[in-house]
Amino acid sequence: MFLLLIPTENRTVSSQPNENSLEIGKRYQLNVPMNTALPDIKTTNPATEQPTQAQNQAKNKVNTEQQLTWQTAKVRPGDSLAKIFKRLGFSSRTTHNVSAAKGNESKLLTKLDIGDKLHIGSNDKGQLVELSYPLSKTETLHVQLINGSYQSYTETKAVEIREAFVHGVIKSNFWNAAADAGMSDNQIINLANIFGWDIDFALDIREGDSFHIIYEKRYIEGEYIDTGKILAAEFINQNDQFQAIRFSDGEYYTPEGNSMRKAFLRAPVNFKYISSNFKRKRFHPIQKRWKSHNGTDYRAKTGTPVVAAGNGKVIQSTFTTPNGNYVFIQHGNGILTKYLHFSKRAVKKGQRVKQGQVIGYVGSTGWSEAPHLHYEFLLNGVPRNPRTVKLPDAQPIAKKFRQEFSEVALLRTQELSSFKRTFFTADDTAIPAD
Repeated sequence: MFLLLIPTENRTVSSQPNENSLEIGKRYQLNVPMNTALPDIKTTNPATEQPTQAQNQAKNKVNTEQQLTWQTAKVRPGDSLAKIFKRLGFSSRTTHNVSAAKGNESKLLTKLDIGDKLHIGSNDKGQLVELSYPLSKTETLHVQLINGSYQSYTETKAVEIREAFVHGVIKSNFWNAAADAGMSDNQIINLANIFGWDIDFALDIREGDSFHIIYEKRYIEGEYIDTGKILAAEFINQNDQFQAIRFSDGEYYTPEGNSMRKAFLRAPVNFKYISSNFKRKRFHPIQKRWKSHNGTDYRAKTGTPVVAAGNGKVIQSTFTTPNGNYVFIQHGNGILTKYLHFSKRAVKKGQRVKQGQVIGYVGSTGWSEAPHLHYEFLLNGVPRNPRTVKLPDAQPIAKKFRQEFSEVALLRTQELSSFKRTFFTADDTAIPAD
């Protein structure tokens, strides 16, 4: 810094200058102490650096937060926003203005659930300044008074996903084993749905069966909130291994890319023609009376192979006078198929079968007038027309996603194996995994 001193006209200068005197017209340099701090100056361009709406909302909240009086209202049966506001002493005009808040988010206040809580802040004049309404563990609706009008917006908290592993061994039943392993009710139901096409959780489960699951745990700001999706699962049922991998389309597939949901054949036999359709009322040619015909009769030569309509387990394979040689197959998810009048059965009770596997041969045993297959399709015990019933879609992974899925499946199966080895190593009583 340079300081220039210029004397005024009436200044008297000594004619005998000394070492401390200053000469007129000469510049002198002064040392300014370095600890003399100058204030930081930030220039802004109002045309390009306008504050955002979120910044305005945050600023308004900071300016008013310390002055607000907060109340919490719990939604009661029959409550509406108007009733809650009236109970808290706010006018109908306030109700209208809050309901019509800019941002179109306040419409969520028209659907209040019993037990929900509204947090309301008012200033020293009794004016409602801010309302917050938690919609879920991750979302909160805010309505704020900004520059004389109400504005609404939804705040969404970031959710952190962590992977977790759970293992269980069945001692009494599947539900108890899963609950003892720490699984939630929703997880237990989801796991049963994933494997429901392969395993009958009411009849197939045995002591010693086990399961291993990789699933999501969800956190907000480091605090655990709930479980997420099942990412991969393995179920060992009577020494049979079933594995399921979740893909980005939300569906579950085997590690080979086949859908966990199983398709069904409309007709399990190569037939010549249909001799009798599914009917609610039909005159029985042998019993000589009217009764429902709960299946479809496919006329074919004796000895024509009959195949399983879908993957499942044989629950009956025997002979009775009305049915002749017959086979019943339980498929899971409440589906049962029946095959009657075989000349010969090719499977035994308790045997697992695959779709398309031969289970018997067309004949005319039992109450039958000619060689044919009587085929029934039951859903939750109710007979349905096998020719028209809506069958599940079981498409495998599309070719364009096969490579991506293969990478996901390899990763998940490796994780399952790693988790299993870790678990069995920690448990001295367990049998080492392969």
